[in-house]
Amino acid sequence: MYMMIVIMLILSYLIGAFPSGYVIGKLFFKKDIRQFGSGNTGATNSFRVLGKPAGFIVTFLDIFKGFIVVFFPLWLPVQADGPISTLFTNGLIVGAFAILGHVYPVYLGFKGGKAVATSAGVVFGVNPVLLIILAAIFFAILYLTKYVSLSSIIASICCVIGALLIRDYILLVVSMCIGILLIIRHRTNIVRIFKGEEPKIKWM
Repeated sequence: MYMMIVIMLILSYLIGAFPSGYVIGKLFFKKDIRQFGSGNTGATNSFRVLGKPAGFIVTFLDIFKGFIVVFFPLWLPVQADGPISTLFTNGLIVGAFAILGHVYPVYLGFKGGKAVATSAGVVFGVNPVLLIILAAIFFAILYLTKYVSLSSIIASICCVIGALLIRDYILLVVSMCIGILLIIRHRTNIVRIFKGEEPKIKWM
């Protein structure tokens, strides 16, 4: 039983590690997206380097990665017969492994995206209403500031607040960890925002 849980978590990581931006760039544009823009393989850089249609496809694929793995505990033959196994068959924990895969993909030398879209997919799978609220906050901040990085960070903070309000403590812990990871991954963006050097999006 524990072996199946380990297999499920590894599978979640490997799916999360699928580099959508890199694959779309290579297949259809003959570009290694890592050599352009911010250098990461996520949705935002895909929009900047590959254009809107490709950007939307990458965004969808990255969200779908996080969304689909949340349901693995329901679909795969895993059983929870104790507190530890119950914890690791929770959709949020399984989703967290997909997020780690997106940020640190084994296929690309553990250098991936910033996990905003994949994190959104995980939250969507667990709590669609919360995701809708967070998406509204994200796009409101994005509309006002044109900074994807700032919008992502504020949305992640609001996710922590939301987890507190609904008293979902697993979501609280996971969202705090994701929030810290997002801030770490966006640390250079934060510095550029304070310096007034962060590029604003041009496709909104």
